[in-house]
This record gives sequence, C-alpha cells and structure tokens, in this order.
Amino acid sequence: MGWLGDGSVKRQIARGVLPAGVRRRLLDLPTTVGYFKGPLLASALRKRWVVLRHPRVDIRFGRDTYLGPGFSLHAPFGGTFITGEGVEFRRNFRAELGGPDARIEIGSRSYLTYSVLIQCGASIRIGERCGLAHCTSVYDANHRFRDVTREFMDQGYDVRPITIEDDAQIHGLCTIVNSIGTRAVIGANSVVTRPIPAYTLAVGAPARVVDYFGPPGQDPRDAGPGEGADALGDQPAERAG
Repeated sequence: MGWLGDGSVKRQIARGVLPAGVRRRLLDLPTTVGYFKGPLLASALRKRWVVLRHPRVDIRFGRDTYLGPGFSLHAPFGGTFITGEGVEFRRNFRAELGGPDARIEIGSRSYLTYSVLIQCGASIRIGERCGLAHCTSVYDANHRFRDVTREFMDQGYDVRPITIEDDAQIHGLCTIVNSIGTRAVIGANSVVTRPIPAYTLAVGAPARVVDYFGPPGQDPRDAGPGEGADALGDQPAERAG
C-alpha cells in the first residue's frame, strides 16, 4: 500500500497531529501528483521518446501540447507530424504516416479524447479548436476493391487530402473520409463520405446536413450544385430556427 494508504497515517492527519497547513498539503498531494504534476511530467517524457524513436520524421509539438497515456505514432518511413499550441491527446491516440510525403497537422487548442485514430497517406489537416471525440477515425485513403482479378490488398488506394476546418466538432464513434467545413458539427456514429459545409449539423451514415446555424444568406440548402451539395440529401420541408 502507498504511504497514504496506511490507515494509521490517515488517522493521524485527520486527528490534527500535524499542523493544518501540512495536513492540507499531504491530503492534496496524491491529487496534485496524480492529476496535475504527474501527467505533465509523463507527457514531457512521451514527447522526448516519440521524437527519439522517429529520426526520419519531422515532428513538431507546439508549446503546452499534452500527450496522454497510450499516445502512439507509427511512421517507419518518415513523414511529418505537427501540432499547434495547447493540443490535447487524452488517451490511446494513434497516428499512422504512410510514407515520407504523408503529413498530419493539428491546429492550436484542438483536443482528441479517447482512442482517436488518424491514418494518413498524403495530407490530413485539422484546424484550430477542433474536437474529435472518442473512437473517431480519420482516413485520407480508401482501399480499391473493384478489380475482381486481383486480391483486395494488391489493389492499392485512392487518396484524398482531408481538411477539417477551424472549430469543427466531431462527436464519438465517427468515421471521417472527407473534408469538414468551419464550425460544422458531426453527430455521433456518423460516416462522413462527402464534404460537409461550414456551420452545419450533419448526421447519419453517410452523413447528411440536417441543420444550418451560420450567417444569414449562406445556408447551403439554398444554393445550387456545388461543394458539399452531395451531403445535403433530401431535406425536410420545415427547417429549424
């Protein structure tokens, strides 16, 4: 048991044997170390190890970027991994760079919660203040599968650069294989296969726009064919707002 796990020590602290200031610091010490000082030290050590393990990768962590437990970067052939300031990888984040030209950028103050996966063959850029919730996956390459004369794994990939613009919020258990506009919100369990316009709420598999909350006159449902039009789908006659 830990030194504070000994019941006699706790009883001595509770009975006031020690001065009040000392008692308070001792009682707060496990929380301070376990939730604040300790995780920051562990993050700093993880960053050093990630850089040391990947001498061929351009790795740049912005100031105050936090690497939580289970952070993993797989990049045996090089590539680029860059974060802005204050990016938070909470637990079990995984990024895979497919080659020397693969590039992942994550903007300042974005947060990636639990078991987020990013697989990059070309370019994945995540803007500032974006949120990727638990078990969300982002891919910029799709397996080819239509050639029945070749095995699945021999057919290669179709690669599409992915951009997730500033302030986009992606809820849990989503799969992202296309770009997302500024401040767009993706509902849980959605699959983004077509571009999602800015200031929209998109849900479903495949994800379709069901609401718009941006500046007046820019509702993509009022526009003609263009970027993001495929994600609009069949819209209800009555809109929120």
